[in-house]
Amino acid sequence: MKRLLFFILIMSTLCSCTHKPKGFVNDVLLSYTPVKDQDTSQVCWAYAMLSTIETEHIMMGDSVHLSVAFVEKAVEACKEAPASKRGMGITAVNIIQKYGLVPYNSMRTVDIPKPRLAFMYGAEYTLQEFARSVCAPGEYIGLMSDSDLPYGQTAVPQWKDNWEGNALLNLPMDSLLSITERAIRTGHGVCWEGDISEQGFNWEEGYAVTSLWNGRTTDDHCMAIVGLAHDEEGEQYFIMKNSWGTKNPYDGLMYLSYGYFLRKTVAVFLNRQLIYSTSR
Repeated sequence: MKRLLFFILIMSTLCSCTHKPKGFVNDVLLSYTPVKDQDTSQVCWAYAMLSTIETEHIMMGDSVHLSVAFVEKAVEACKEAPASKRGMGITAVNIIQKYGLVPYNSMRTVDIPKPRLAFMYGAEYTLQEFARSVCAPGEYIGLMSDSDLPYGQTAVPQWKDNWEGNALLNLPMDSLLSITERAIRTGHGVCWEGDISEQGFNWEEGYAVTSLWNGRTTDDHCMAIVGLAHDEEGEQYFIMKNSWGTKNPYDGLMYLSYGYFLRKTVAVFLNRQLIYSTSR
């Protein structure tokens, strides 16, 4: 019995060491609204893109909290949309430009009717007026990296989730990384779309690193990028705001290594001025 207890104690110690969270130092952490939980829905793209827009405004001193439920409900009116309601970050932008938007407190769940007006700080808006106040037409652009296509040109990727036929600007992957890093350093949120099927993606421990790579990248998930960090070895990471609740070591945030980004990114969506202007 004593030997058994000793063995259990040793194994417990080893397990606790194995699952100890990595030590991260946050270099940049932008402001963001509370982490949400998408539960069984497949609208991570809406959570990530709206969070990106929220961060953009909060960093400019304009407090904004937006309704994912409104966007999810609006997708039901799109005849081209799949029954799963899957989409891309830019899908959320297109939806709110067409159907409008409301603040988070005006519609928290999809099981209620869509409001007819939007109210914020005592002001009344039509749904389209409110949408344009938080996301101007053409404000966001999508970037991808496909080595089989010409760089510096737009193309329509044939991904299942791109059912709208959105065109994205094709750039080398290292350019996507440097643009994304510059966006965060200058106070802009970024919506990331990529592959989380990689073995190194570890939600329970709150980080994603490349391990064994099968050479393929699939389109699985969207998250908002809200910061930059490094670990005890000096490896660099993006701080991701996920939409799976807060039950991980970092209250719903994740640390995604630059190496993971380079291998597993499908697309990023960010403020257009980061590409076509040197001003903030």
